[in-house]
Amino acid sequence: MGQPMRESTIRTILDALKEARIELCCYLPDGWLAPVERALAADPAFQVVNVTNEGEGVAMCAGSWLGGRGAVMLMENSGIRVACEELARLGLGQGIPAFMLMPYRGDLGDVPTWAQPHGWTMEPVMQALRMTYRIVRTEPELRQAILAAPTTLAGAKNHVAVVLGIELCAGEAYA
Repeated sequence: MGQPMRESTIRTILDALKEARIELCCYLPDGWLAPVERALAADPAFQVVNVTNEGEGVAMCAGSWLGGRGAVMLMENSGIRVACEELARLGLGQGIPAFMLMPYRGDLGDVPTWAQPHGWTMEPVMQALRMTYRIVRTEPELRQAILAAPTTLAGAKNHVAVVLGIELCAGEAYA
């Protein structure tokens, strides 16, 4: 693996987030999303906050949404398990949603054995939390999903996740 994310994918993410009126970007550092995290931090259109855990970031994004400001939480897909308490209380319990953007660790072609459980548990946990999610594998799908997320947040009053397949995270290795 080891290939960095393509610049065009990074640009697609930033442009789509701007178009979707996302202003706050919380993140827990992630190897596959690191280039996106750096690009967001360098762009004055975004307020970027490095959080200490996924639950904290989800809560900040939900609070931002409640206040009328678009927000996204960037995290590894294992963070769904870590943030279950906040996701259940806010989304299922209160109808206060958060938008998440995450790589699909454990996707077909992902090498490390530690990543496989992330893939095995991601969808069942998101389904248990009644989250709307989309796994995207091309830049046009990625743009479309990011733009659709705020509409779904407002309509469903529950969490939304856009999950980047390995093709988008692994750069030229999957081009």
